Amino acid sequence: MILFTCMIGQLNTQVNASHCMLDYLNDPFATFTVWVAVGIEASGLLHASYLIQIIVAKLAGKEIESNEPPREGLTMAIFWTKVLGSCAALTFAFVVTLAALFDGKTTMWDGVPTAVSVICFFVLMSVVGMLEGMQIAFFAVAKITEEERNSNPWSRWTCELLFDNGGRGMPAFMIGRQLCVVSCFFIIARVTTVSLEDGDENVLGVGDGAQKFFETGLLGALITTIVASIAWQLVASAFPLIFLGNPATYVLLRICLGLEATGLASGAWVLASIHKKISGF
Repeated sequence: MILFTCMIGQLNTQVNASHCMLDYLNDPFATFTVWVAVGIEASGLLHASYLIQIIVAKLAGKEIESNEPPREGLTMAIFWTKVLGSCAALTFAFVVTLAALFDGKTTMWDGVPTAVSVICFFVLMSVVGMLEGMQIAFFAVAKITEEERNSNPWSRWTCELLFDNGGRGMPAFMIGRQLCVVSCFFIIARVTTVSLEDGDENVLGVGDGAQKFFETGLLGALITTIVASIAWQLVASAFPLIFLGNPATYVLLRICLGLEATGLASGAWVLASIHKKISGF
């Protein structure tokens, strides 16, 4: 299932997109996708990600680079209202998920201690977050001068791995990264999905309707979307050099390239070639 999800659902298009960016933008479905994404962002459900970005920027002592005008008046009030609502939803999702996890009411494999499950949950979310941020930072390299890239040995070594050999490192990273991300998400899903056995009481003593909602997995999806994905992407988009100069980035890049080299997802290259010819990229 991991290989099927990676190769069919994601990798073949990502391999082409890493080299044919304008071709992907020049497509009606791209416009549709952007408007759907803009609508979801406008709902405010994921605005807790912005708060995390702001906190990281403050801790780093750096300003967030943005082409948007400063928020003032009503715009500022609406923004922070969305942030508070999103934080409330995220907090509720964490409370329900951790309560179910400590009570043994998730789909985590039998025999795995609760402490191990919790540690696994947060470690895997951090790994996924790093990989999500790395993807954004690597695409931002095109806007960074060679002098800036070479200001840190780790960023220099990372860029050499990515762009040597005719630039093949980037699509290879995309393949290895996706194998890592999907594998992590499958395990995280086991940790966060609420599931009751016969005779179990509902989580937190809620009604049956609320319990059925908990079991949809949407609360776990909200946690992983904000904490393990979007927040890291926002930070990476604002501070790409920090990601490039992080030793963990180089280590994870090596792991991703190693996974791609195993050939487990080599079918993605074939699918990408077929897709490229059909689309006329």
